[in-house]
Amino acid sequence: MSDAIHRRRPHQLRRGRPRSSTAGSRAAIRARRARRAALLLAALALAGCGRQSIVSPRSPETHDIQVLWWWMLGIGGVVFFGAVAMLVMAWFRRHEPGLPYFGTREAIPQALVLVFGIGIPAVVLIALFGVADVYLVSQTSAPNPKTTRLTIDVIGHQWWWQVEYPGTAAVTANEIHIPVDTRVNVVATTADVIHSFWVPQLARKIDEVPGRQNRILLYADRPGSYRGQCAEFCGLQHAHMALYVIAQPMPAFRAWLATMSSDAHTPTTPAAVAGEHLFMADQCASCHTIRGTQASYATIGPDLTHLATRSSLAGAEIPNTPSYLERWILNPQAIKPGDRMPDLGLTRTQAAEIVAYLDSLH
Repeated sequence: MSDAIHRRRPHQLRRGRPRSSTAGSRAAIRARRARRAALLLAALALAGCGRQSIVSPRSPETHDIQVLWWWMLGIGGVVFFGAVAMLVMAWFRRHEPGLPYFGTREAIPQALVLVFGIGIPAVVLIALFGVADVYLVSQTSAPNPKTTRLTIDVIGHQWWWQVEYPGTAAVTANEIHIPVDTRVNVVATTADVIHSFWVPQLARKIDEVPGRQNRILLYADRPGSYRGQCAEFCGLQHAHMALYVIAQPMPAFRAWLATMSSDAHTPTTPAAVAGEHLFMADQCASCHTIRGTQASYATIGPDLTHLATRSSLAGAEIPNTPSYLERWILNPQAIKPGDRMPDLGLTRTQAAEIVAYLDSLH
């Protein structure tokens, strides 16, 4: 008997090891799943944060929009979790007739349908319509030009933004400079298809429709850089059609506007001089304007008169640095497929010289 027991022990131990190993692997799988779920929840929680968020308003208009959004989220959350709670309760009581506390009385379900299915939704929707479509629309509607101190024209292109300051020669692209604590009248149009101008921290959306002018108020209560986006699908690179609104103190804004209104500086270094000759002799000058030079009439691409003052390129897709600018000139389709800027077949030496010239345009 003793020998039989001893003979079985190794077998039992061998059988037990896989069970322990299996339990450990299952625990590890559950731990990995828990970590992934936590990361997913964190990503969802952070999705509304960042540089382009409606929950960090910087103007009175967007503050009202934020308050409405939180109320809608709260009411929607109550409805959702209430429905989930009722589903859970129904599952646990699936073998019991009637409702808790009320039993099987037929009048109770009818009353619940009338109250929660018709009465409360009607009150909530009417209130939402009044706040969103009556009050909030009037608060964020186009301003009376007499109440604004500055007007800016914003023209949408596939896929970049042209920005003009009427009454001055200032023209830029993908950057809108405004003075802080100043009401700005933005006149939005398009040069091709429908776009939608949206800077969520400063203003609501406004469509840019061919043949029409729409207006919106821009106002920033503090200095900063606020990211905007085209919010209407406009083609292949719609997702990469962004811009920045840069709010500055009034003296800094006036200095910037004076710089933007001036002609381009004459290059001084040998590389920049060679780059200017290449720019004027090649196809660059047929698409881009540089005021104060012979390339003063092109309108296909952005105005490059003061390109070196901008923080980004290609519809805010890449930073404005010499290395990125050279990559953009050599192979724009690798960065933004479908863009109208072609590959000009330049050598690296030629591209470097053009970069030297464009980098001198402060």
